Amino acid sequence: MSKDFTFSIKSIVFDENYHPADNTRLTTNFANLARGKSRQENLRNTLKMIDSRFNSLAHWDNPKADRYAVELEIISVELNIDVQGGNIPLIEILKPTVIDKKTGERIDGIAGNNFSSYVRDYDFSVVLPEHNNDKSTFGVPENFGDFHGKLFKHFVQSNAYKERFSKPPVICISASSSKIYQRTENHHPILGVEYQQNELSSTDQYFEKMGLQVRYFMPPNSLAPLAFYFVGDLLGDYTNLELIGTISTMETFQKIYRPEIYNANSAAGKLYQPSLKNQDYSLTQIVYDREERSQLAVKQGKYTEEHFIKPYKNILEQWAATTLSH
Repeated sequence: MSKDFTFSIKSIVFDENYHPADNTRLTTNFANLARGKSRQENLRNTLKMIDSRFNSLAHWDNPKADRYAVELEIISVELNIDVQGGNIPLIEILKPTVIDKKTGERIDGIAGNNFSSYVRDYDFSVVLPEHNNDKSTFGVPENFGDFHGKLFKHFVQSNAYKERFSKPPVICISASSSKIYQRTENHHPILGVEYQQNELSSTDQYFEKMGLQVRYFMPPNSLAPLAFYFVGDLLGDYTNLELIGTISTMETFQKIYRPEIYNANSAAGKLYQPSLKNQDYSLTQIVYDREERSQLAVKQGKYTEEHFIKPYKNILEQWAATTLSH
């Protein structure tokens, strides 16, 4: 085997003409939208929603709320293993670029946003169900997520990442429906009001092994807090426009995929528990099959097991055992 794993990064523009690549995870937010007879209308409406939300948050020197546009790139990461078999598809994230139409400037956004991982699918759709099969109480296997966490940290610390991105990633996803969130007095002009959860969710713990800590914020005029996973100082390391790029992108996706929470007809209160059983919400104009997406997660988890975990088991175990976890 090689002395170390390396990574290759490819990108494709996410616009109304986007077609998923053959090796793209079909459970990924953007790939799911780009399928079926409504695909182009889906994509066009999604991008309009992102631009509108960006301009509503970046309201200074923007009287007509049309100064900015957001371009999105899909970043695909492959793991290079120096054995027969070559590159393994590993991760997909999003990278926004903000277009200032007044000055013509192109402003880098934060890499991350949506987070899709083949190994994560394997962990949650294969490892976890098998571990809990025929057990009366739900549990997590010892060392659950350790290997995935090492892979992710290795990627963020790699030359491939540093050559492409100037700042660490920020992953933004839905708050957990199993936890209770309490509003605090902390308020950020862009991220909004901070919430704190009563305990870490399994996703929080999983992302912690990836070197990411979590904070929950409900941006201005949002309806529920978003989970922000990051390295370093979320409030200090990024500019307002960088943060707005992440919020506008991921809040739009959440309105489509979690309308019960993020397109509800009332906003989160001081004590808040998200619920997918909430009936008081509005649908977007965008077609989405959530049931199909959950089924695909299982299929792709098993695909990962068959084409990555099992064939490279010895190499992966050897690498993980000798890789520092810091």
